Amino acid sequence: MTISEIRSGRRREPDDTTDACCPPDDAAVPGASGAPGEKAGWASITACPNGPLLVRGDVEIMLASGQPAPRRRRTVALCRCGASGIKPYCDGSHKVIGFTTDDEPV
Repeated sequence: MTISEIRSGRRREPDDTTDACCPPDDAAVPGASGAPGEKAGWASITACPNGPLLVRGDVEIMLASGQPAPRRRRTVALCRCGASGIKPYCDGSHKVIGFTTDDEPV
């Protein structure tokens, strides 16, 4: 997907976590199913190499306006390249622009 396709409206859903470090579902996330005995309030943030921040668990994401960001899944990818057309969520633009992170080993 190119940046022009993204900006023209051909956007992925905000919960589309297709990077190699991002699992396709929440099955392994503690507390994700809401089953009795699961650890409530659990959360983790994983920095995907040269990609988004993967947020799993019980976290409320707030927009600059102070409103909570809409969220349909317990696992979401947050943009850190700045090129996403669906901020704060990742839409895969980091792959198109060749985004790299300085904090990752080469």
